[in-house]
Amino acid sequence: MTDFAHVFSTEGPLVQAIPGYRPRPQQIEMAEKIGAAIRSHGVLVAEAGTGTGKTFAYLVPALLAGGKVIVSTGTKTLQDQLFNRDLPTVRAALKVPVSIALLKGRANYVCPYHLARNARDGRFLTAQDAADLRAIARFADRTQTGDKAECTEVREDSAAWLAATSTRDNCLGQDCPDVKECFVMNARRNAMDADVVVVNHHLFFADVMLRDEGMGELLPACNAVIFDEAHQLPETASLFFGESVSTAQVLELARDTRSETVAAARDCVAMIDESRNLEKAARDLRLVFGAESARLSAAQAAERQGFEVQVDALAAALQKFEAVLETQAERSEGLANCLRRSQEMGERLNNWQNPGEKDLIRWVEVFAHSMALNATPLHVSDVFKRQLEAQPRAWIFTSATLAVGRDFGHYCRELGLAWMDPPPDTAVWGSPFDYGEQALLYSPQNMPDPNAPDYIERVARTALPLIRAAQGRAFVLCTSLRAMRRVHELIAQGLEGSGDKLPLLLQGEGSRTELLERFRRLGNAVLVASQSFWEGVDVPGDALSLVVIDKLPFAPPDDPVLAARVEHMQKQGLSPFIHHQLPRAVINMKQGAGRLIRTECDRGVLCICDPRMIEKSYGKVVWRSLPPMRRTRVEADAVAFLEALPPPKGSGAGGD
Repeated sequence: MTDFAHVFSTEGPLVQAIPGYRPRPQQIEMAEKIGAAIRSHGVLVAEAGTGTGKTFAYLVPALLAGGKVIVSTGTKTLQDQLFNRDLPTVRAALKVPVSIALLKGRANYVCPYHLARNARDGRFLTAQDAADLRAIARFADRTQTGDKAECTEVREDSAAWLAATSTRDNCLGQDCPDVKECFVMNARRNAMDADVVVVNHHLFFADVMLRDEGMGELLPACNAVIFDEAHQLPETASLFFGESVSTAQVLELARDTRSETVAAARDCVAMIDESRNLEKAARDLRLVFGAESARLSAAQAAERQGFEVQVDALAAALQKFEAVLETQAERSEGLANCLRRSQEMGERLNNWQNPGEKDLIRWVEVFAHSMALNATPLHVSDVFKRQLEAQPRAWIFTSATLAVGRDFGHYCRELGLAWMDPPPDTAVWGSPFDYGEQALLYSPQNMPDPNAPDYIERVARTALPLIRAAQGRAFVLCTSLRAMRRVHELIAQGLEGSGDKLPLLLQGEGSRTELLERFRRLGNAVLVASQSFWEGVDVPGDALSLVVIDKLPFAPPDDPVLAARVEHMQKQGLSPFIHHQLPRAVINMKQGAGRLIRTECDRGVLCICDPRMIEKSYGKVVWRSLPPMRRTRVEADAVAFLEALPPPKGSGAGGD
């Protein structure tokens, strides 16, 4: 049995190989628990506070256990960090001959077939897109992996990537003429051969649970699955156990079919006509909702004039399109693939129109230029539990935020772990940081109810003196995009009025990665953002000393998925608020609060404006779940704490 105490000790291999590494008791205990779970093919649900060093705590036992291990992370950023930095570091320190592989979804790899075809067609909206595609083509000639993360000269959100990658729908698979050069296939072969494979949750569910080609062979071969950022699993599982048909998918199918027809069946004019009819049907369905973006239940959508008529019209157009396509499919692999996509799309659309007796939540999401018909499972616990019981292996679920207090009941019920026999092992390790010394939690007095008309103005007014005291270095995190935009506007006015020349950034002005790079580089910036910056964002050091949160992060009660789950729980005699909404809000709030203190040297103030945290009994559940910071309700205390911090390093004053 491995002596983890030695591995993590002051005389151990990690200290000798990693500059600045320091042993932590919580990390050793966690590694021992994970090692025991891997040996016994057990299930462990573990919360490890920020600074515990949970990554090394699971990598060490994973690398020493022997056998195949899948590590699934919440984001591609964390995936890259694990594969490029953490895994090689631990492997070198332990001197173990373990092979590792990185596997992402197919949209992350250049597709030689689609790249060449779209480069030939040369149809681009802008000169920049055309230039980006040429840069991707040069990258494709020299890369070993085809991973778009390595192509730094093309922005991650460039439209050219759509022309240079494949989707599950348009991939030709083994029939592709460029299959031997396929980066996706190569990555999957490497993953099959490796001892440790790093994936992300989306890929895990898309390719393992749905048994997509190739990846479905990974899970049966592995001895352990480790989920990092495991708090995201219930939401991600809901996406992939459901079904969706979007107008964007329909338009892509019509365009791809038209290109394949021009290439292989130019004489079939009917195919071109039907592709245009299909596009019109998709666009007409989107136009039912005008310019708005929204999330609606199927019943609410049905109340919109023309909605059901246009859904029927889309289904009819798809049927006619498929009938013509069937007569041409044998003329090329591309047309045959378009037929398969058309049939699958027709089946999903029919399932949405005629859901039968399944426990599905049918809802509609409307975006700026497209809309989707979604069918989401009411609960994923049964499906996930079947995966856990399919074959003996260890399952490790870890995150900084899984429990409410020390209770994992909510999380275990959502994933079906609560009904396992034997039940899962659970553990909580608090952060080793000295929160009482390093941080202050400020809950301002006299805040109005969050539903009050002037609440957003009061949030901005509360934030401004703190921002000035911190000399910028602040995140202002909002629970809605509307609040985010208004708070940004008010803070801009306030800073201008007082003559404070602090750089003010807003989510959406660039990609998340770009904004974070600017924030770190400036050193005295203020970033106003919404939920997407609440987690997975790491700004250690002096650049971030203040986090302001506008409200307790309860999901909107009119959200169609939440509303359906609330109704279902009420029928079961459960309190949706106590068993679902409050635990979710606690976990989200812990994520937001976790942005502030990232190292033993960080210091700062967390300001939560919502008065319900103090005044309501459920607010105290949130209050008690936050790290043990010193607490105050007096603005002067928070200002004094911030003013006592060392001034920002460097100066980004005046904007970037």
